[in-house]
Amino acid sequence: MAMLLLFLGMLALVLINVPIAVALGIAAVVAMLAAQGVDSLPNLAIVMFTGATKFPLIAIPLFILAGAIMNTGGISRRLIAFASALLGFIRGGLAMVNVATSMFFAEISGSAVADVAALGSILMPAMKQKGYPGPFAAAITSSSASLAIIIPPSIPMILYAVMADASVVQLFVAGIIPGIIGGLFLMGLCYWYAVRYNYPVEEVFQLRRVWHTFKDAALAFLLPIIILGGIFGGIVTATEGAGLAVAAAIGIAAWYREINWKQLWAAVIDGGVQTAVVMLLVASSALLGVYLTEAQVPQRLAGAIINFTNNPWLVLLLLNIFFLAIGLFLHSAAAIILVVPIVMPVVNQVGIDPVHFGLVVTLNLAIGQQTPPVASVLMTACSIAKENVWDVSRANIPFIAVLLGVLVLVTYVPAIPLSLVKLFYG
Repeated sequence: MAMLLLFLGMLALVLINVPIAVALGIAAVVAMLAAQGVDSLPNLAIVMFTGATKFPLIAIPLFILAGAIMNTGGISRRLIAFASALLGFIRGGLAMVNVATSMFFAEISGSAVADVAALGSILMPAMKQKGYPGPFAAAITSSSASLAIIIPPSIPMILYAVMADASVVQLFVAGIIPGIIGGLFLMGLCYWYAVRYNYPVEEVFQLRRVWHTFKDAALAFLLPIIILGGIFGGIVTATEGAGLAVAAAIGIAAWYREINWKQLWAAVIDGGVQTAVVMLLVASSALLGVYLTEAQVPQRLAGAIINFTNNPWLVLLLLNIFFLAIGLFLHSAAAIILVVPIVMPVVNQVGIDPVHFGLVVTLNLAIGQQTPPVASVLMTACSIAKENVWDVSRANIPFIAVLLGVLVLVTYVPAIPLSLVKLFYG
């Protein structure tokens, strides 16, 4: 009953436009006062500070900054040019370029919103100019950006690792194969649309142009090699890899001599704001975590589910439905911070691998970024493309179906996300 009142109180605050992090903090403080009295107040600041200063969280602003440097330093434009030279001869090739570039950009920024903001402003106008419908251009840009957050590095994975006490590096490795499979499925759907609706061929394939654009973007291709090679090779941690990403992006952008300092400053400020929102959420969730632990809510939830079923596949089905539902209303960071600590006892008790479950959670919330009313990535794409949200949502249904297909594969064929993990880590 107390948990229901806490949730309803937080929901009421959100409905009157109180920020989620503030509403969460207020609800948690009221619950702690009701349960423990005023003696709990002196510990609140310490709990929030400790929750928000976990070392892996430092990676979040650094990866966002690396993505901003890529966009303002000419790196993104060179990647798009190479992908266009490689795929532009295929009917609907520009849509495939959108998917391929989004997947590569995500290897640096780790953020779907940053992906859309950086690449959408270039690719969506170009697609519309070539005759692609605006809603289609916005839909493929939005969906490919959300899919790409399961490719390392990934900010939602970092948050999940902190909340679930899982290995960030193993989560990164687990996301590689599902990300590639999903990207190929999206490209296949783009080709089907292109043939059906006679979308244009961009250019004749020219090996000379491929070589020229490859040389022009050669330094950009070093970024994922430096970052992921350092992380997977054990040379740096995931957090140190984020710092390495910033240093490498600055060096490459300086070599190209194309940094737009005004845009970069704006991107840095925006990244700082995004980071502050996430950190406040983490700090507020620490308060909620203390209350839930003392009230033994996760243990009670685990007991209720285990009494219903201890079949891990059925538990995964129930949790998938649950995460898809909350993804409609919560930003991915908020959903991970609020829900993962509550459900992890269930996951551990029925024997689900935490790394496997991390991929399931990330994909669920990637789909949530595409489903209104919240749909943070979809809304960003619509804003940049200047398209109606509901028109884009209708065009996005087949792409969401692809994401759901990848989710089913990852959920019920654990070898897809875990094969590389077992290969590298046993």
